[in-house]
Amino acid sequence: MNTWIDVPTNSDFSIYNLPYGVFLRDDKLTPGVAIGDSIIDLNACAKVGLFADLGFETSVFESDVLNDFIACGKSAWSALRAYLTAQLTVVGTLYEFREKVIVNRLGAKMCMPVKVGDYTDFYSSIEHATNVGKMFRPDNPLLPNWKHIPVGYHGRASSIVVSGTPITRPSGQMMPPDATAPIFGKSKRMDLELEMAFIIGKPNALGEPVDIDNAEDHIFGKVVFNDWSARDIQKWEYVPLGPFLGKNFGSSISPWIVTMEALEPFRCESVKQDPEVLPYLQYSGNKNFDINLEVGLTPEGDEETTIAESNFKYMYWNMAQQLTHHTVNGCNLNVGDMMASGTISGKEKGSFGSMLELSWGGKETIELNNGKTRTFIDDGDTITIRAWCEKDGKRVGFGECSGKILP
Repeated sequence: MNTWIDVPTNSDFSIYNLPYGVFLRDDKLTPGVAIGDSIIDLNACAKVGLFADLGFETSVFESDVLNDFIACGKSAWSALRAYLTAQLTVVGTLYEFREKVIVNRLGAKMCMPVKVGDYTDFYSSIEHATNVGKMFRPDNPLLPNWKHIPVGYHGRASSIVVSGTPITRPSGQMMPPDATAPIFGKSKRMDLELEMAFIIGKPNALGEPVDIDNAEDHIFGKVVFNDWSARDIQKWEYVPLGPFLGKNFGSSISPWIVTMEALEPFRCESVKQDPEVLPYLQYSGNKNFDINLEVGLTPEGDEETTIAESNFKYMYWNMAQQLTHHTVNGCNLNVGDMMASGTISGKEKGSFGSMLELSWGGKETIELNNGKTRTFIDDGDTITIRAWCEKDGKRVGFGECSGKILP
């Protein structure tokens, strides 16, 4: 498809993408759609009547988050996407109003796209789980339940922030090696976790599980997710109830939500699960997606070093299984809820999705382009995660998920 809007070569935001986000326009939080280096102001479009015939209440775009629009349902998402695609490929009504409804994306301040009510983090990469297990349980890296259920925990929604928001190094209790009592202080083992997350677009009632064949109907779209982790705090606290202060001080997301419709062409073969999972987790078709992932580390005032390259297709447990398992006990999900994948690692060291793995627990150094090294993240370092799909000349990307560690 061709569009009358200029889209730079290799832009994440091609005509095949059209992701949703929220940006500041005239000091007001405003829902928008990205294409190339531009944003289509959805509220401005609604005000001039462009969406009048799409079959949903366009006042949802007066909200400062996308939850109200998402709650309109799949028919509304598809209708708006089809309308924008058509209008961007012909000189029509949108073109006539372009000066009122289209703004520069590069100069826009991006904000949280949704109000996250609840957040769950999974642990769904078998390579990551095996690597971490080898460090602490060399003889038994995968616990007995891991291949039978998508393991997860409920995290803290209030500390999920949009890309570009600085993260302050957390304090907490730690147990130094060979110590007999814990100490309190700043974490010395700050880490990233290369993840992606999906956003719930359709709720289910309390007590009504979501069948796996219908699970993807409840997903609006995906974002890049960095689940910042303080490994020394986490190590001391995680027994017996799991992650707590080592995780809940901050998680970063990319500002643009890429829809499931945009990701459809990039489905790929799912990972073989052995042993066979229980019937409620069995599915047909391909549930994985070929999404390239890249992690860069930039010291303050210096150049970026790519420290990891991975792919979302490595996931052992897919999104449909995660959502189905989450609701199998009757748990109700709400529009805007967020579910993260857990750290995504491949089989090779360069594809590991955390510095814990890349430095193998701090025992090996990670070489940077400036000649310096890291084992974990230093103050002033910026971590940037990028994600994109590419096939048959079509590119669909997520932009960047970036955050700087402050002392």
